[in-house]
Amino acid sequence: MNAHVPPSAPIGRPALPMELRRARWAVSLLFFLNGASFCAIVPRYPELVESIGLSNAVFGLAVGIGPIGGLLSGLFAARLMGGYGSARVAVAAQIIASTSHLLIYLAGSWLWLALSLAVAAAADAITDISMNAHGMRVERRYRRSIMNSYHGWWSLGAVTGGLFGAAAAQLGLPLWCQGLVGLFVFGTLAAGSFRFMLAGHDSTERAPAPTAAASASSAGEVPADAAPHGLRIAGMGLRALALVLALGMVLVFAGSTEDAGSTWGALFMNETFAVAPFVAGMAFVAMQGAQTIGRFTGDAVVDRLGDRATARLGALIGMAGMSLALLVPSPVTALIGFAAAGWGVATLFPAAFRAADELPGVPHGVGITVVGWFARLGFFVTPPLVGALADVLTLRYALWMVPLYALGILLFSGVLSTRERLRTA
Repeated sequence: MNAHVPPSAPIGRPALPMELRRARWAVSLLFFLNGASFCAIVPRYPELVESIGLSNAVFGLAVGIGPIGGLLSGLFAARLMGGYGSARVAVAAQIIASTSHLLIYLAGSWLWLALSLAVAAAADAITDISMNAHGMRVERRYRRSIMNSYHGWWSLGAVTGGLFGAAAAQLGLPLWCQGLVGLFVFGTLAAGSFRFMLAGHDSTERAPAPTAAASASSAGEVPADAAPHGLRIAGMGLRALALVLALGMVLVFAGSTEDAGSTWGALFMNETFAVAPFVAGMAFVAMQGAQTIGRFTGDAVVDRLGDRATARLGALIGMAGMSLALLVPSPVTALIGFAAAGWGVATLFPAAFRAADELPGVPHGVGITVVGWFARLGFFVTPPLVGALADVLTLRYALWMVPLYALGILLFSGVLSTRERLRTA
């Protein structure tokens, strides 16, 4: 006799426990809040720049210094998750991030702005790594790809936050008022998500894997990454380390592309076309809107093409779209260009995090921490660089860095999975 399958269960796929579905929605909510809470600030950047009296280069330096907090705190993410669990760490760090965002809204000097951005980036880095780690736990229980949908919720949150910030700017809502509303709403929802996260240790869903030496011994081989006296860094052999670093470089360029929209999108629209504040905020919204679509459809695309081909196709589309926007500048082509760039990098963060978390010979939590740390390099290096170029050449020419980021993605995308590797994983 066949077991009864609930009508809501898809044919051929067993019904999922309610606690697992709740955990997925809790993680998705945290991704949403992480995107919304910070991105609500982005459309207010022109107002902050004007009120403090900053040049593009000085503002870019403040934004670039901010990720130093993320680079430093990200080094401790694996240790924090090991001691307190990814769910608890992710929720606590997101509440701290929402609190620090209020400080950004209240910034009255360059130093205050830079320090506030550094605290926010420190909390965000830990949130980012830990919520991705917990999302991987849920994905393993689902036994199918759902990581792109998590990042889709982040992008949807970013669009929501961007629209909120743009509308608040248009209406003239005081910065401090927007900060208080964000702290209450985003902090409360983050705290409420914790009770629906998965219980148990973060390694619960990971099947114990044989050591590289044991696997090679059973096959009569000597593994390339497990020499008895080989150099190991952070528990990784040289080959594993090289793969993790290459995955990190993919995110350096992906993060730099996202920064072009978040840090410079509204300023580019304002300086180049002198548009209304709401329209200026639409550059960021266009990028995140396209990225949202790319991420919610990303699991199906990746299943068909593989992470590697998807990344290369996206890089080419982003390069073409942003080149059009800069060669034929207008508000419409600018929105098209930022949207193309956002769609182009849509699947890169989930792809790199998944690959890093599943690499053989990489200790639990280390791969995803290192890759997440590298992602911060893009946010650290590029804002001062683009700002300095903008002061010399204008933002229109400085943003030619975005097509160069696409070239970097093409260069390092070979480390991502092909369709065949995904099917046999």
